[in-house]
Amino acid sequence: MELTAVEPRRRGLVQLYIDGEPAVKIDREVFIKSRLSPGDEISDEELHRLILDSDNRRATEKALYLLEYRDHTSKELREKIARTAASREAAEAAVEKMEELGLVNDDDYGRRYARELFEHKRFGPMRARQELRQKGIRPELIDELLSEYEDPEAFSMRIGEILEKKYSGWQEDEKIKRRAYAALQRMGYSYEHIREGMRNLSD
Repeated sequence: MELTAVEPRRRGLVQLYIDGEPAVKIDREVFIKSRLSPGDEISDEELHRLILDSDNRRATEKALYLLEYRDHTSKELREKIARTAASREAAEAAVEKMEELGLVNDDDYGRRYARELFEHKRFGPMRARQELRQKGIRPELIDELLSEYEDPEAFSMRIGEILEKKYSGWQEDEKIKRRAYAALQRMGYSYEHIREGMRNLSD
């Protein structure tokens, strides 16, 4: 096969033409390193290697770009890369590389995220479990983190604060009480937590 032409494309890509026909788009840097130029012969194996190298480089570049703005779990990073920049295999390899470099650490992320959920967003344990699971935190760590924050007395106080701040008329108005109850459930508090929080305020 003959590489008959190479044309620049957006997003750092180049279009390769094989035997006069458009073939594949690959990363510009990968193509430059290949030292190929129009008129050269290229085998199927060489073309396949170019595609793989391009995929891997773009996955790594995407990972670094995403991590520059905020931390990600391995699941988040893998899904974002595969969705926008590369194959699932290249995304997996890029995530493994980020883990080796210490740029991705699910356990550390999980601990920091749990603290944010409980202390800043004031979520209850059920909502916190859901959020941590969606991030891809391993189940064993989720159980450990939830046990660390399991404090019914603290939950009751927090529910009381939320009721006083946002639903001050809940004791006199049944409609406000129902709205408050639904909101607290969405925040991840159980019936027992809510009942205890309301009982403490009533007392």
